[in-house]
Amino acid sequence: MKSSGIGGQAVMEGIMMRNGENYAVGVRKSNGEIVVKKDTYRGVTAKCKLFRLPFIRGIFNMIDSLALGMKSLTFSADQFAEEEIEEEPSRFEKWLEEKFGDKLEKAIMDVTMVISVILAVLIFMVLPTVISGWVRPVLGNGFLMALFEGILRLAIFIAYVALISLMKDIRRTYMYHGAEHKCINCIEQGLDLTVENVMKCSKEHKRCGTSFMLIVMTISILFFLVIRPENIWIKILTRIVLIPVIAGVSYEFLRAAGNSSSKLMDVLSRPGLMLQGLTTKEPTDDMVEVAIQAVEAVFDWKAYQAENFPEKK
Repeated sequence: MKSSGIGGQAVMEGIMMRNGENYAVGVRKSNGEIVVKKDTYRGVTAKCKLFRLPFIRGIFNMIDSLALGMKSLTFSADQFAEEEIEEEPSRFEKWLEEKFGDKLEKAIMDVTMVISVILAVLIFMVLPTVISGWVRPVLGNGFLMALFEGILRLAIFIAYVALISLMKDIRRTYMYHGAEHKCINCIEQGLDLTVENVMKCSKEHKRCGTSFMLIVMTISILFFLVIRPENIWIKILTRIVLIPVIAGVSYEFLRAAGNSSSKLMDVLSRPGLMLQGLTTKEPTDDMVEVAIQAVEAVFDWKAYQAENFPEKK
């Protein structure tokens, strides 16, 4: 497989595909119509060369992905909000409209993103540290304690992913996630981007965000095996402060794995691909159709095929 450099994200009844600064969101509405919005996004990494340096770019790429992801999710949700019966806005909603005006949607999106990040840090970084403190009298503060905390953090993450996959709406999102991966795999194998070819491809991909999160959890174990402060508050503080460092290292590993076909990288990427069994599901043909339209809006797969797979001609 030859990396195309494109990536994406599943949204509400659709998919966002990104190629450099260009991105497109494809959504299938309840009446069967496919709506595709194409736009550009210049994140923080495009505004400063420092933010594009190895081991630094990871945390800023993650910020860009969160911001663009929220923007894409908002667009997809708006397609269905238009179909709902309009109700008289409440007094609080009217106050918000008067206070923020046209900036209301962006303000809500920013607040939602901040709250989501805070909750993620509390659940996956702080909570395991607090719980592991309960067994400190038994394990002490050495290697076993750090290993227990790391395994607990990993277990909480996997349990969270597995539990939300039981929700009907999340399961459909995971199906669109599978369609996104299948499209990228189809392109990177040099196949024509058709529904038939896409459905034959794997729903797992080495550059997936699920793999990134698993890498973050794994590398955090290695970091905290070495960094073991005695005080619980200092321990919690180090978990939070080191998130950008861990994200930077994890991003470089994911980037290297996504651009390599070596057997070593294939082996190291295997746990992440296995975890994607929870976050990606087999899509339907109509889901793949949405994914293809989103891809074609930002990526010339025929030119890519001609350049990287000349034998296909």
